[in-house]
Amino acid sequence: MESSQIQTLITMILYIAVVIGIGVYFAKRANENSENYYLGGRSLGPWVAAFSAEASDMSGWLLMGLPGLAYWTGLADAFWTAAGLAIGTYVNWLIVARRLRHYSEIAGNAITLPDFFSNRFHEKKKVLMVISSLFILIFFCVYASSCFVTCGKLFSSLFGVDYHIMMIVGAVFVVVYTFLGGFLAESASDFMQAVVMVLALVIILTLGTIAAGGIGEVFANLKAIPGYLEFFNLASPVLNEAGEQVVQNGMPLFGEAAPYSIISALSMLAWGLGYFGMPQVLLRFMAIRHKDELTKSRRIATVWVVISLFSAITIGFIGRALAPAQFLTNSEAENIFSYLASILLHPLFAGLVSAGILAATISSSDSYLLIAASAFSKNLWQRVFRKKASDKEVMHIGRAALLIIAFLGAVIAMDEDSVIFTIVSFAWAGFGATFGPLMLFSLFWKRTTRSGAIAGMLSGGAMVFIWNFLIKPMGGIWGIYELLPAFIVSSIFIIVVSLISGTPDEKILREFEEAKKA
Repeated sequence: MESSQIQTLITMILYIAVVIGIGVYFAKRANENSENYYLGGRSLGPWVAAFSAEASDMSGWLLMGLPGLAYWTGLADAFWTAAGLAIGTYVNWLIVARRLRHYSEIAGNAITLPDFFSNRFHEKKKVLMVISSLFILIFFCVYASSCFVTCGKLFSSLFGVDYHIMMIVGAVFVVVYTFLGGFLAESASDFMQAVVMVLALVIILTLGTIAAGGIGEVFANLKAIPGYLEFFNLASPVLNEAGEQVVQNGMPLFGEAAPYSIISALSMLAWGLGYFGMPQVLLRFMAIRHKDELTKSRRIATVWVVISLFSAITIGFIGRALAPAQFLTNSEAENIFSYLASILLHPLFAGLVSAGILAATISSSDSYLLIAASAFSKNLWQRVFRKKASDKEVMHIGRAALLIIAFLGAVIAMDEDSVIFTIVSFAWAGFGATFGPLMLFSLFWKRTTRSGAIAGMLSGGAMVFIWNFLIKPMGGIWGIYELLPAFIVSSIFIIVVSLISGTPDEKILREFEEAKKA
């Protein structure tokens, strides 16, 4: 290993040590009871709630997936995705946060999403709880795998070590850290990691712009690529038989711009709909100290997201201008951020910036593992299989589930050609369509029934798989992002089944009216 790589590694090890220290600090309080471990005793302040929600949401795809997407095909896909996420962030904090914070207490002091849905509809047979828990386990296995892929790609590109070894090392570190401190450690470190992430993005954006001769020079170079800087066209890299972009005279080849329809733009804007069903974000709404602090959190979260998304996309453009032929596949392009860090910064500072990618990965994967573990231990084990299970037993079962989920995520991540953006987009659609419509109808339509809730959840989750694997490959108008049609189908099922399945119980209606006072 070269001297520069050793210096980078030292910086990252120091960063990891700080993160572990946070876990140790919060370990005693987290292990007092399951509510502290899984929801932090509803004690998050506005800054921690905002930063931890966005850091856990964005994950490694913000520093690798999104810049890689912009580097590979240009503006259109990246811009419309980012626009949807920015709008979705603001609207979610505006209309969902306060109502959910209040309603989750009214609904049996729910500390998980399956708890909330089950208590909201006064379930005796825990069908909603079981279905929602199973979907959480499925989609968070996929989500965790995207984080492990990020770890593998990051360390492999920085240090030239085998991808699989580095992916497993990253997974082990995340598991150990999550074991220690639970939700409080996760949220506190996510706050720090959100700061590191945005600083890393701004630093590389600034230095990259200077190295490229200014933003005007960057865009002047990119205009020569057909469709690269257009809102309704995509750049089309010319690929050889091996799936790599063809390079002539040191420059990558592009074909004619591929048309990008308004329907395609709308389907990418639909990323914003996913926020209404994201457990890692919704739990922060439930955990904030006081609902009156949510306005401040909304402003903080929105500003952070806009700065981060803009920086990530622009870094992809700068990377294409500075290193046009460095990455010849879509998967490799996701290393552009770490590559720019290595060539623009002193190794010690490159290590700190690369720690931003690690920060994004940790802040997401610990959330995914913790929520999935709580879905099994609190919602399936304690509520369905062993109703007399003690709080201590629930926590032991949760940690065992965490290990299994991490193992499954690592198995999925074994494919080193995985594209982080693609993995994340599927899991995002899964949660957005399974929980998003139901969350909105549960909070804002009192006529929603338990039968409608079950139908909406099942139809939304199923449509994500059906559209992605059966319909989307047909291309054309059918090639839109699966979240949009699945969200619509779920909403239709909730409305129709609720209207034909009778009126909700009077007690449920009274609780709904009480929640409206938030």
